[in-house]
Amino acid sequence: MKAKGFMNEFREFISRGNVMDMAVGVLIGGAFSSIVTSLTEDIISPVLGLFGGMNFDQLSLNILGEVTLNYGKFITAVVNFLLMAFIIFLMLKGLNALQAKALKLARTEKSEDAEPDLPAVKLCPFCQMEIPAAATRCGHCTSILEEMDSGTI
Repeated sequence: MKAKGFMNEFREFISRGNVMDMAVGVLIGGAFSSIVTSLTEDIISPVLGLFGGMNFDQLSLNILGEVTLNYGKFITAVVNFLLMAFIIFLMLKGLNALQAKALKLARTEKSEDAEPDLPAVKLCPFCQMEIPAAATRCGHCTSILEEMDSGTI
């Protein structure tokens, strides 16, 4: 029975929206990563290689015999990371701006559609004490207020 309960709990966890959103994000991120890697390796590195005389991927240091330190590939990986971080930053900045505009528009529409707020209190015309706006009798002097219009503060 424990295995069945565990599987049901696992099924509930997997079916949550957050897990599905995360899975889609990981898949899109992987595809996006290959695009940025190609941009760096196939376009940026060769262009920078024109000025440096060689492609960054080919930069290496021969330590002992066949042992080489390929620091050019590391530089390319750092450039990939920085490009990806910058592009994601720009995307999130744009999405946040759109979300802020939508929120502002929703607030504007809500304030235009809303009825004006009624006052919370009014003055009793007999004793001049504050009473709730919906009151029909003054709690201080017990005057009947039904037929009166609401004089507000």
